[in-house]
Amino acid sequence: MSAVAEGPTTAPAPDAVASGAERSAPGRGSSWWRHSTPLKVVGVLAIMLLSVWLRSHAITAKFWIDEGLSVGIAHHDFWSIPGVLKKDGSPPLYYMLLHVWMGVIGGDGESRTHALSLLCATLTIPTGWWFGRRLFGERAAWATAALCATLPFLTYYAQETRMYALVALLGLCASGAFAMAYGMRSRGWIPAFSVLMVLTVYAHNWGLFLGIGFGAAFLVLLRGEPAEARRAFFRDGVLGFGLLVLLYLPWIPRLLFQAEHTGAPWAEAPDFNGLLNGLQSLVGGIETALLLLVVGVGGLATMRRRAEGAERSRAVVALAVAIGVAVALAWLASQASPAWATRYFSVFVGPALLLAGAGLVRFGKVGLVALAIVLVLWFDPRERQIRGKSDAYRVARTLKDQRLIDKGDLVLAVHPEYGPAMRYYLGGGYRWADALGPVNDNRVFDWRDALDRFKAAGPKRTLAKLEPSVKPGQHLILIMPIIRTASWGAPWTSEIRHRAPQWERALNQDKNFVRIGPVPSFKRRALPRGVRAIVYLRK
Repeated sequence: MSAVAEGPTTAPAPDAVASGAERSAPGRGSSWWRHSTPLKVVGVLAIMLLSVWLRSHAITAKFWIDEGLSVGIAHHDFWSIPGVLKKDGSPPLYYMLLHVWMGVIGGDGESRTHALSLLCATLTIPTGWWFGRRLFGERAAWATAALCATLPFLTYYAQETRMYALVALLGLCASGAFAMAYGMRSRGWIPAFSVLMVLTVYAHNWGLFLGIGFGAAFLVLLRGEPAEARRAFFRDGVLGFGLLVLLYLPWIPRLLFQAEHTGAPWAEAPDFNGLLNGLQSLVGGIETALLLLVVGVGGLATMRRRAEGAERSRAVVALAVAIGVAVALAWLASQASPAWATRYFSVFVGPALLLAGAGLVRFGKVGLVALAIVLVLWFDPRERQIRGKSDAYRVARTLKDQRLIDKGDLVLAVHPEYGPAMRYYLGGGYRWADALGPVNDNRVFDWRDALDRFKAAGPKRTLAKLEPSVKPGQHLILIMPIIRTASWGAPWTSEIRHRAPQWERALNQDKNFVRIGPVPSFKRRALPRGVRAIVYLRK
């Protein structure tokens, strides 16, 4: 017998809970709005259009290092992408979706591929509205939709050819489905949770932390169940999490291989400030973080004092425990094996926004004022920040415009994973190498045991192998990283920082090459992010 039919522990149907909550909520608008579906649709669409306007100012921004990798991987045959990712360390969903998207939209240009991320970010709005309404009521629905529409984190990644907007959307769906299935006791949502959660994990490995967080939340909810209802509830958990594991089983051998051979040598173990900075980055800064924390938590704490609280408080507990455990696990795991980046916090966007939307509207007028302040602070297109990620495009264009590169020339990336981005902007017809040696597939970087291979491949030793392939009259284009800060302290980046000047010295001292000069010439201008090129001519 299911938990839904367990007598006194049975939760009211979500719609019934919602209607009761709305009746008890002070300051509601007239009933014609609450019951007018067309007007609600128009309202959600208006928020979506406003968000698209906000998040398309920099949709033509040029690719940086990771976006070059995304497009390069997606250019492989659809069914070969999972195999290609043995070299990269990522799960396959986003790249396979991007492959299909490029075929449908007819190209791999910046605005076309950014449009996929913009679509995912925009879809968080109706999704957040729908789950917010089903879980916490009408006002929470609109607050969640507004937060989804303006969150700076999504504004940034809605205009980047990476998986983070997709992960945020899937994480939101999985979080809502989990809260419905196990917080609101709606058993029909159990398979939806399993599928949506496994899709999240197939989009980003940090989805595993969120999945474990949901497991911890389930155990907390199980402990709170009346004794007579626990067996049925436990059975529902085995069904949902068992299906999740079953769907993920095919990828586990590849995941274990990636964990052993790829990893993230470019990352540093985060300290406690790194954790706080990541959370602040997720919500747009310290001011909004404190505002959301104080007012949101205060609003959520009032639920138990209202008639609606018994059911919805379980959903709050489920989401809060899940995000708390997931963040803690990510931080602890990165102490043992660093794989920390604030962009990975996209996994936590979904539960965070659902909780924030519910908490703010339950703090009365103070909560509404706080919501308005947050939305004003968040309404920023971030255009300059997004457009300043890399100058790879300008380097490639200058090389071509000044005729410093010809078909058949050798392009060598000292920062190896920048090769695919330069390949995208330079196009085909050139030969490729990096600081590890010749490159056969110039659309993806091979991360397998990359740090050990990098250390073993000294500039002079590698150059001796490459030099015979450069004929007299041909160019060797050295793609050098621009090191603007002292933050290159991870094992991988510190090795690149150490080796980059060695490569330049090795070619400057090689009597078989004549240095033509750097591209571009910065003179007194501030150094951009990205790379520069040094052109050499073989005698």
